[in-house]
Amino acid sequence: MTSAQFEDFDLAPELLKAITQKGYKRPTAIQQETIPAAMEARDVLGSAPTGTGKTVAFLLPALQHLLDYPRRKPGAPRVLILTPTRELAMQVAEQAEELAAFTKLSIATITGGVAYQNHGEIFNSNQDIVVATPGRLLQYIKEENFDCRAVEILIFDEADRMLQMGFGQDAEKIAAETRWRKQTFLFSATLEGELLTDFAERLLNDPIKIDAEPSRRERKKIQQWYYHADSNEHKIKLLARFIEQEQVSRGIVFVRRREDVRELAETLRKRGIRSTYLEGEMAQTQRNNAIDKLKNGIVTVLVATDVAARGIDIEDVSHIMNFDLPYSADTYLHRIGRTARAGKKGVAVSFVEAHDYKLLGKIKRYTQELLKARVLEGLEPRTKPPKDGEVKTVSKKQKARIKEKREEKKKTEQKKAKLRHKDSKNIGKRRKPSGSANVAES
Repeated sequence: MTSAQFEDFDLAPELLKAITQKGYKRPTAIQQETIPAAMEARDVLGSAPTGTGKTVAFLLPALQHLLDYPRRKPGAPRVLILTPTRELAMQVAEQAEELAAFTKLSIATITGGVAYQNHGEIFNSNQDIVVATPGRLLQYIKEENFDCRAVEILIFDEADRMLQMGFGQDAEKIAAETRWRKQTFLFSATLEGELLTDFAERLLNDPIKIDAEPSRRERKKIQQWYYHADSNEHKIKLLARFIEQEQVSRGIVFVRRREDVRELAETLRKRGIRSTYLEGEMAQTQRNNAIDKLKNGIVTVLVATDVAARGIDIEDVSHIMNFDLPYSADTYLHRIGRTARAGKKGVAVSFVEAHDYKLLGKIKRYTQELLKARVLEGLEPRTKPPKDGEVKTVSKKQKARIKEKREEKKKTEQKKAKLRHKDSKNIGKRRKPSGSANVAES
């Protein structure tokens, strides 16, 4: 797909106006591939790291569908979006409201942590899009407070995380209740794992598979470099100095181990840096509190692990700081993708000890970026990087070989997927919508 403008998609003027207002210049890789496929009424199985614009990728076709086929009278929701957490549901609903700003479409959320009666108005008034968490929604369905029969598009966001959190059965029950739907979208950070593959095969009908990594042009907006550190103590000094010197206004510091999160945030606070932390085991209110503190500028730095920060979308993150390098290059892309969102610029730096150079090499090869070392005056390292650890610039031949290997892997995966699809065809599949209206209600 060569198109690089939102105007190239068949979108309503109201949506294009909202896109302009949000400051989006060009569609990202996932948007370029998803929007046309989704607008052709195809099911979509999409993989995209966070920060690549996947929410907009599924919201625009859903909104366009509602505008293309306006309903004659008010009624139950026509688009249902399921997310694993309340936090993510709020973010998706907020984005939907912004994109639907110039339309008359209404958006509502149904999540846990909200008093039961507060959802009453949702069921009594007209709704076009509902964003929900599976557990709470299922409760309403069971009590016949939520009508699934009008749902035309069902969207699973962060499906892998939904399954990890044990929502698989709930999600399948909801899918069964919405069996008259026309389309299903399933998005996940990765499309690997038997659990996810089986789940997708049961719920999707001959989907278009989209695996969108951020393009090099998107990554170019992120300045990347690293600092060589002698020890953990030296790393802490470098991090604190970097935050002060760069005047970080909204940054995320990534650590590898859960045990280090609180300790590092405390250390930074003692050095006069306003910081808070995020732990995977935190209660929902505490999590929201920590995120709000960063959003509202009460703190300038949030310390988190990859697990804790999964699915969090904070606008205008200025700096990503890898206090510990991740074990996989994929996770590195995930992390840095949290800055330079929606066409803005950002900075991502890593603090690298001698034992980290193998990981740094992996990241350099995978991203094909030339990450350079920098020093901070007065905190120069006393040790030298390991000789065999430094990665030489990747030659054109090597680049071509890497690309070839990736494409071969993709082809093999597609072949396997086709075979699996062939074997599982029509098992537990939803019925295709047909002209006849003789589908019995259950």
